Amino acid sequence: MKKSMIILLTLVATSMNAQENKLVPQISVSGEGKVKVTPDQVVINLGVQNTGKDAAEVKKMNDETVDKVVKYIKKFGIPTSDFQTTNVSLYKSYDYEKKKHNFQASQSITITLKDIKKYDELMMGLVDTGINNITGVEFKSSKIEEHKVTARKQAVLDAKKKAEDFATALNQKVGKAILITDNSQPMYQPPMYRNVMMKAEAMDAIPETLAIGEIEIITNVNVSFLLE
Repeated sequence: MKKSMIILLTLVATSMNAQENKLVPQISVSGEGKVKVTPDQVVINLGVQNTGKDAAEVKKMNDETVDKVVKYIKKFGIPTSDFQTTNVSLYKSYDYEKKKHNFQASQSITITLKDIKKYDELMMGLVDTGINNITGVEFKSSKIEEHKVTARKQAVLDAKKKAEDFATALNQKVGKAILITDNSQPMYQPPMYRNVMMKAEAMDAIPETLAIGEIEIITNVNVSFLLE
């Protein structure tokens, strides 16, 4: 009797495992969503640099120019939350050709300009304050999160369309989504660099136009659907 019960329980367990391991008809596809956005903000990286024989004198020259830069930025109406010092340095270097030591002082400032139309006006004013180094210009959008949402929705709809194309060819239908995986890479918009050391006689050479281009937001997903 006990042996019969053991055999019966074994058969039931085997049957249950077979049902659990039964393959569920499904289809897995990838989808992509892409949104192109015109930037409405610009991040400007600029700096002041001076070189001389005396460390204190070089630092003083640099500090005086930076003071003018900061005052101009405030006068331009840019809030303190949108600009900051990103680097300060003072070091001694050796000129092997002239065989003498020099001191170099520099300070970098990053500005976020939220009205991109004022770019040229801002840059002309900054040049007049004495900046002599522009290291980078990066374009951004104030509505980037909204556009990311749109890209995600497009990616899922693209995946569903692909799944329906495959299913139709097999005379089947696409059911509920059972798994969604986001394969998107962190969005990175390469900055437009203008690594320029400007001289006084070249101040008027700043261009009056700005090629801002577009920011491309891309979302990639994998979606698994049931097949009916």
